[in-house]
Amino acid sequence: MRTCTGEKPFQCDLCDSAFSHKCNLTKHMRTHTREEPFQCDPCSSAFLRKVSLTDHMRTHTEEMPFQCDLCNAAFSRKDSLTKHMRTHTGEKPFQCELCNSAFSEKGNFTTHMRTHTGEKPFHCDLCNSAFSVKGNLTTHMRTHTGEKPFQCELCNSAFSEKGNFTIHMRTHTGEKPFQCDLCNSTFSVKGNLTKHMRTHTGEKPFQCELCISAFSHKGCFTKHMRTHTGEKPFQCDLCDSAFSQKGNLTDHMRTHTGEKPFHCDLCIAAFSRKGSLTKHMRTHTGEKPFQCDLCNSAFLQKSSLTSHMRTHTGEKPYQCDLCDSAFSEKSHLTKHMRTHTGEKPLPV
Repeated sequence: MRTCTGEKPFQCDLCDSAFSHKCNLTKHMRTHTREEPFQCDPCSSAFLRKVSLTDHMRTHTEEMPFQCDLCNAAFSRKDSLTKHMRTHTGEKPFQCELCNSAFSEKGNFTTHMRTHTGEKPFHCDLCNSAFSVKGNLTTHMRTHTGEKPFQCELCNSAFSEKGNFTIHMRTHTGEKPFQCDLCNSTFSVKGNLTKHMRTHTGEKPFQCELCISAFSHKGCFTKHMRTHTGEKPFQCDLCDSAFSQKGNLTDHMRTHTGEKPFHCDLCIAAFSRKGSLTKHMRTHTGEKPFQCDLCNSAFLQKSSLTSHMRTHTGEKPYQCDLCDSAFSEKSHLTKHMRTHTGEKPLPV
């Protein structure tokens, strides 16, 4: 009759909850007392409810009584089967009222709602970080503990996140599961496919607010911003030099070590930078990839083309500080300055 009348005579003394059956109140009280009367004999697990113990026991017996009628999947819990069936029906009963998103599982719906509310219930005890998903807190804690539970059995690499471990394993297997629909390119990381697609669409989502430059890759945008801020985060440990890009620091360090890892296959020349080897190879091949649009001139290096273009435009960007003279090339300004200083360089 209470299902008809809605009467709930069994009231909790510790909160506002009320129940139509005494046994439901008894179960509820355990949420306050933390009593776990249902003990597993094979292990030390204990549970608030008998049904939870029943579900747990199947982890020992491997019993899976809930069978899917549409495939071979089987489950130890009825609710797991219910969730699975939605993969066949496509049902998404958990609908967000604030946007068009819908979900097949309540947990995913709960997590999604936090994107609207901004709620971050999972707090780090060691710093001020907070997270909307419990798994993100678990991963974050490893930044404090240094734990790296995902160990590669093929090399010494270890990772704190499963996703990074999965990506790493593709360096061994060669797997590239992300295929471009417009060409034959494949990628081991989904993010690389996203970047690649911009070569087809021309999309440049990273816009500089200080100039008209725009970039298809966030890394290129970050490097560009340093041209405005002057930031040089890559510092040489052996001298005062600093650089805006890590690659430039790597090249610079070879001025200290004398390392020249880039060797010419056609002569004994060796270089500290790959770009220098590329330029050198043109002296063997005769390639002149930098073509003037206004005449037939072509050049080995881009800087040479830039200088040449000034013969057409008349531009003279190198200005003498001591007189009105201006020059199209920096070397010409250097020679001119000697007329002011009286310097006589040693003959070559």
